[in-house]
Amino acid sequence: MGLVPSIAVYFVIWWLCLFIVLPFGVKSLHETDDVTLGTEAGAPHRPRLVMKAIATTILASIVFGGVYLYFNVYQLSLEDLVR
Repeated sequence: MGLVPSIAVYFVIWWLCLFIVLPFGVKSLHETDDVTLGTEAGAPHRPRLVMKAIATTILASIVFGGVYLYFNVYQLSLEDLVR
C-alpha cells in the first residue's frame, strides 16, 4: 500500500472511529438543567470535542495498524478474510 492509499484508508477509518466515539460521555442541556432561553434542550452540555478528537486519533491509529499489518506485513488479501 502506497502513501496516498494509506492516507485515504486512515482518513476513512478516522471518520468511522469518530462516529463511534462521539456519543460517549455526552449529557444534554436538559439532563444538566442548564437550558438557556433560545437553545435546544437536547444540545450537548459539554461535548469535549478536543478530547474526542484525540481519542479518535488513538483508536484510528490502532485500527490502521491492524489493517497495515494484515495487508503489508502478512501479505494477505481480501479473499483471505472469507476463508
